[in-house]
Amino acid sequence: MRALVDTCVHCGFCLPTCPTYELWGQEMDSPRGRIHLMKLGLEGTPLTDATVTHIDRCLGCMACVTSCPSGVRYDKLITAKRAEVEAEYPRSPGERALRTLIFQLFPYPRRLRALRGPLRLGQRVGLDRATSRLGRVPSLGAMASLAPRLGRRQPLPARVRARGRRRAVVGMLLGCVQREFFPEVNAATARVLAAEGCDVVIPPGQGCCGALSLHSGRRPEAVRFARRTAAVFRRAGVEAVVVNAAGCGSAMKEYPDLGLDPLPVRDLSEFLVGLGPRATRHPVPVTVAYQDACHLAHAQGIRAEPRKLLAGIPDLVLREIADPEICCGSAGVYNLLQPEPARELGDRKAAQVAATGADLLVTANPGCAMQIAAGMRRQGRDLPVAHLAQVLDTAINGTAINGTASRAGRLAA
Repeated sequence: MRALVDTCVHCGFCLPTCPTYELWGQEMDSPRGRIHLMKLGLEGTPLTDATVTHIDRCLGCMACVTSCPSGVRYDKLITAKRAEVEAEYPRSPGERALRTLIFQLFPYPRRLRALRGPLRLGQRVGLDRATSRLGRVPSLGAMASLAPRLGRRQPLPARVRARGRRRAVVGMLLGCVQREFFPEVNAATARVLAAEGCDVVIPPGQGCCGALSLHSGRRPEAVRFARRTAAVFRRAGVEAVVVNAAGCGSAMKEYPDLGLDPLPVRDLSEFLVGLGPRATRHPVPVTVAYQDACHLAHAQGIRAEPRKLLAGIPDLVLREIADPEICCGSAGVYNLLQPEPARELGDRKAAQVAATGADLLVTANPGCAMQIAAGMRRQGRDLPVAHLAQVLDTAINGTAINGTASRAGRLAA
């Protein structure tokens, strides 16, 4: 770790891309400031409340990795430092309780599924809006305000056959939040892959990939999840594992850092561009703003592929969002652990999205979708949000996305 720390020359190129430095302008809330704290720790300075606060405030968005001219691997540094914090720092009872609640819930799809009924009931009677105003317990309020409107679950079969000549056999990760809160995204993903000539294998035994745990410093827990997920897809005998959630894809590509053999993991956009289009794209007359998910753009270096797929849809107009390198504030469970700065970043991003004048916001990560949609609601705006897979599904299969403005043509509900 010392060698990684010493690669930082404190040039400051990371500062304009760091969300927390943009918010507060404090050196210790910048990447180079946190690296300085890491260096002090390696030299024997014990963990203090202040140090842990600055580490906890980091979103882990990895924009600094993209902007660094010296190639500093801040991603590896912050992951290692967070593991140290979780192992050695005595958190308060309230902090421990909140983290226990989060990590005993979100990585477990069946437990999330059990929440669907109460959440849907609460949304019908307005309890979600009341709970979101819980000022004394901001994390609980954040949970309530972020939850999307829940529709019917869409269970998928263990295998979806390719349409026409088969070009590939791929596995599909269902995810945790994606599976239970955005099942329509997984269904659209399977349809798009099948239309492009892929047999889609959806192993029923898959669970959490370990992303939330890994990016929060809970390494032993992340290893357990990763081993199970890797074993499930290796038994499936697929050529590639296609992932439609940026954070999950990033974590699965990091499995060698957890001592596991690499999996052939590909983001949906990355895989489709590499495969090449076969299915006809029909016109979709809509103006979209595309949101770069941090763990897609910065952690995986995937920016051009989603835009290329959108550009291949006739009549679709793509508009860029200002300051795309700045995180929306979702960052895994950051918006639950640090709700105030996350809300400020979400409101900023929502305003930038609205400024594009787009009919539809498109992203490739469930956390971004929930975070920006919540920001739009707070500002009294009703801009629909869709996953890239849903837009492609509309262009290829003529499906509709519920809630989209009527002027969005084929996307209209």
